[in-house]
Amino acid sequence: MNVTIYTDGSARGNPGRGGYGVVLKSGVHFKEMCEGFRLTTNNRMELLAVIVALETLKFEQLTVHVYTDSKYVCEAIEKNWLNNWLRTDFKGKKNKDLWLRYHQIAKKHIVKFHWIKGHAGHAMNERCDELATQAADGKNLKIDHVYEQVQQAANNSNSSQKHPLF
Repeated sequence: MNVTIYTDGSARGNPGRGGYGVVLKSGVHFKEMCEGFRLTTNNRMELLAVIVALETLKFEQLTVHVYTDSKYVCEAIEKNWLNNWLRTDFKGKKNKDLWLRYHQIAKKHIVKFHWIKGHAGHAMNERCDELATQAADGKNLKIDHVYEQVQQAANNSNSSQKHPLF
């Protein structure tokens, strides 16, 4: 059984309000998904789109073709960066939480990535972009807890450096 997944992520301000859009196709079956977050990054949304799509699949060991305009996501897999990051416990790398989540779900399938140029008229990529931007601009945005915690820790660290305690 084959599944084709199209994904896109969006962030307004990067970091800023963000969202992802997904289109899944298998035979006559078709599904769209999207979700928005109040503070996140484009790369996190690009990666989360792939993760959520894979987590949606009801069966294991499917051949999955993922089409994305994210070189970050595509190259991390295709150029084996993820395996290097896993070996070094993501030293100096961002989005460890999402990459670990991706790594777990991807083991359940045969996943093949295909990079497509964004905003180049590819119908499914354009649809995913619409879904992602609508989600980012929507109401009732979710909280990207890990990202916001990392940002808060960075802000606290910067603030303590500006105001010495002695």
